[in-house]
Amino acid sequence: MTPALQSHATMALCQLAPVIPVLVVDDPAHAMPLARALVSGGLPVLEVTLRTDCAIDAIAAMSRIPGARVGAGTVLTAHDAARAKAAGAEFAVSPGATPDLVAACTAEDLPLLPGAATASEVMALIEKGYRTLKFFPAGPAGGPAMLKALNGPLPQVTFCPTGGVSLENAPDYLALPNVACVGGSWVAPAETMARGDWSAIEALARAAAALRR
Repeated sequence: MTPALQSHATMALCQLAPVIPVLVVDDPAHAMPLARALVSGGLPVLEVTLRTDCAIDAIAAMSRIPGARVGAGTVLTAHDAARAKAAGAEFAVSPGATPDLVAACTAEDLPLLPGAATASEVMALIEKGYRTLKFFPAGPAGGPAMLKALNGPLPQVTFCPTGGVSLENAPDYLALPNVACVGGSWVAPAETMARGDWSAIEALARAAAALRR
């Protein structure tokens, strides 16, 4: 899958809901009820970060939930991409991009949402064929003002800003013409998952799904 086709696939996913939950799963028993709650709340696209020992198992479990479109986040290497694809991930998300990672995702037919924070990084990914990118870290990199500035010279790129995005500031990002959706961890707080309060997470998902683009 070429970078251009990858971007087509990730754009289609970004258009399914205004928020992609960025998930850190510490307990594999949480994976399926968490996915059910988020999908029921209107957020079908789920990013499970590869930051815990059980992340790959969580991706495999969540992929069995009807309606869930599960991907792997914090994908840094070719090995990460291969493990994610084998577990059933439909897409990969990375904080940046390297030639090896791009090549691996191309070889694996795994759509990659690569990260960029500067005009030069965006331009380098455009040269490779990408048009749908992750803007990371969104808050420290300049927030909505930076994305608005990038849209002038680089209007062919659409972003999913992640990093410092909240329910309160998400509308500022979603109002921009070059933002398809945002990524956020606020819809699945660690303490709420630890309590197993899936109804509370579903309510957070519903509030996020109701954000206007």
